[in-house]
Amino acid sequence: MRGARARLRWCGAALAILLLVGGCAPGRAAPGPGDPAGTRDVGVQLFQWTWNAIARECTDSIGPAGFAWVLTSPPQEHVTGPEWWTSYQPVSYRVESRLGTRDEYRTMISTCHRAGVKVLADAVINHMTGKDAPGVGWAGSAYSHYDYPGLYSDAGGDFHHCGLTPNDDIVDYTDATQVRFCELVNLADLATGTAHVRSTIVAYLTDLRSLGIDGFRIDAAKHMPVDDIAAIVSQLPRDTMIVQEVIRGAGEPITPEQYVGNGRVDEFGWGVAVKGLLTGGTASLYRDLGPAWGFVDPDDAVVFVDNHDTERNGTTLSYRQGATYALANVLLLASPYGTPEVHSGYAFASKDAGPAQDANGHVQDATCAAGVGPTTQYTPGGWVCQHRWQDVVGMVGWRSAVGDAPVTHWWDDGSDALAFARGARGFVAVDAGSAPIDTTLPTGLAAGTYCDVITGGLVDGACTGSSVTIRADGTAHLVVPAGGAVAFHVGARIDG
Repeated sequence: MRGARARLRWCGAALAILLLVGGCAPGRAAPGPGDPAGTRDVGVQLFQWTWNAIARECTDSIGPAGFAWVLTSPPQEHVTGPEWWTSYQPVSYRVESRLGTRDEYRTMISTCHRAGVKVLADAVINHMTGKDAPGVGWAGSAYSHYDYPGLYSDAGGDFHHCGLTPNDDIVDYTDATQVRFCELVNLADLATGTAHVRSTIVAYLTDLRSLGIDGFRIDAAKHMPVDDIAAIVSQLPRDTMIVQEVIRGAGEPITPEQYVGNGRVDEFGWGVAVKGLLTGGTASLYRDLGPAWGFVDPDDAVVFVDNHDTERNGTTLSYRQGATYALANVLLLASPYGTPEVHSGYAFASKDAGPAQDANGHVQDATCAAGVGPTTQYTPGGWVCQHRWQDVVGMVGWRSAVGDAPVTHWWDDGSDALAFARGARGFVAVDAGSAPIDTTLPTGLAAGTYCDVITGGLVDGACTGSSVTIRADGTAHLVVPAGGAVAFHVGARIDG
């Protein structure tokens, strides 16, 4: 029931507005790490956004900004209640939820496709509900803890009862058997090794594919055997995108590396490490943040500053950290490591708090206020809209402009400041310290005047923010504000 990791295994023909190059190898995402300039690979998780709101956002913001894909919250029928996690307790596989109807989901997908944005669904297939008492789901389906009419039953052997711990709950994450066969906080654990459970899950995922969905983030993948997931995804079309949530834990026997044969995995370690580097660590160590830190290979990793779980449990930064959080997103989008996913959710005062809902429990459509950013004061229930922050929007374009160019012209002060180029395509400087950085650095870019995409983009040939002048020798005088960044690229050249 944690965040979603999306391995993008697509190879289908890409829309011209999304990809400027064609073709991909079987079983890998297109685009991804190592792609030429002009391609897009950045995803965004619109957590608890309604289907109608996502459709509008694809057209108005996500598509124009250059995002490649959007991750939706789980679309299946769920238990009732105001908390966010009700979406992660399936009652049936009907595509009817407090976020919208089946028709609205289908329409949202086609709308996003027209905007050049692919769509992933958060697929909760490890478990059903965690309710001991019988109930009725959002769309009217009756259920009990281990009985879901027309789907699963205890009598049919559709659930694990590990018998290893009190109440069958996981208590020891160093025991792989417990993690995969006992219950995650009382959630009825599906016996994914059985033919009936597998075929039922495949039928649900196939139904979502029929609505136009491009792929899935497999929730709680860590709690399913690798071979069980393989047996399920092998029955899906070859161009299905797969991302698996496998949380890395120190000293635990289950690791993300074990799952990469099924698709990409979320590399939680990246966000945890960036938090440490920017809040008391040494920011310059960011240079080697990747396999050298024990993370999965770049082509297998989906990386993020935070997701809906980590922003609540504090293992990573969140919108509450304002400027530091924005800096982390700059580093996320500047890095050549992995496929980045930006999180965009709502402000909350308590860990369980759900999104704003009407009197009948329907989630209200998300709206983004003008000028949202790291200094905005958010009230509980208000939409944070991180994907619209200028720091993020500017760096999504920056990432597309630099493509697969290598890291060059590295500079750091051994502490809180760093800067680097991506070949001759882009340059970024970050100051995580308490005082501005005033220095002259080689950039690797051609002489000219460039728009700083952190402070504003290039619109109709005019820079809406600050500008940077690169001299004939390729150097630039940079003043990087404390807790801020400067970034420019070949596509944001004012005099070019």
